[in-house]
Amino acid sequence: MHAIDPREYDSLGALIRQQRHTLGLTLAALAERANIAKGYLSQIETGVRENPPSDDVIARLESALGFPIGQLAQIAAWHRVPRDVRSEFVEHRKAARRLRQIMSTRRIDLDALHASGELRRLVDRIDPDGAGGSPEGSIQPVPLPREVPLINSVAAGQPCEFTDLGYPARVADDYVRVPDLADPDAFAARVIGDSMFPDYREGDIVVFSPARAVQSGSDCFARFETDHATTFKRVFFESDDQGQELIRLQPLNSAYPPRIVPRDRVAGLYRAVTVMRALDTG
Repeated sequence: MHAIDPREYDSLGALIRQQRHTLGLTLAALAERANIAKGYLSQIETGVRENPPSDDVIARLESALGFPIGQLAQIAAWHRVPRDVRSEFVEHRKAARRLRQIMSTRRIDLDALHASGELRRLVDRIDPDGAGGSPEGSIQPVPLPREVPLINSVAAGQPCEFTDLGYPARVADDYVRVPDLADPDAFAARVIGDSMFPDYREGDIVVFSPARAVQSGSDCFARFETDHATTFKRVFFESDDQGQELIRLQPLNSAYPPRIVPRDRVAGLYRAVTVMRALDTG
């Protein structure tokens, strides 16, 4: 197979599905060949899961699909980078390519480029602050807070309906305004119960961002595959003696026991990025 630039692939799952079709494999056949659950493989291919699978699963898929060793791992590593960072990098790369193309032209009409505004736009895309910083004394625009849909409570109850991408639908009965948040798929939920006390209290509003990478030890809104139940817990990625991937859902309140589930039972993990709390004025 030819070399692949991981930055040119928006979807790891689409590449896996494309290669599976090229080899004439059904979803079930590839799942058996790679020793992973068929439902889990379907979620990877359709992009329902916001984070790439583990290195072990990637290695098995590489072998089952005939990819060169490390090729899918490169793409998976690229997709573990937060979505907004990837998008910014790609835009900078496009602008740099266009600027290099212009500068390699034998006859460069800089006056015409300047008059058209293209040169200014390219420079602004590569270095929006200008020479690595804002001119002293200049006034910079203040970004407006993003309106984030507030779904109902999160503990073990079901929130509003989910989109076909696995994110809660953006339409809600109420919204909260969150500054410094770029993720258009972000959503908020009100905490019920005290299983995450003392870091989170009942009534707190927690904002979750599907664009933020989930790591072991992240506080996450978790949605389960079978019954679409949800919970808010600190997650840890583990494995059993047979190598099965597990997720430990750990309450912060020691009065509650942890819950350990197979990784393919969890349909979505969304990382907490902001917590809002009413001041106790009593």
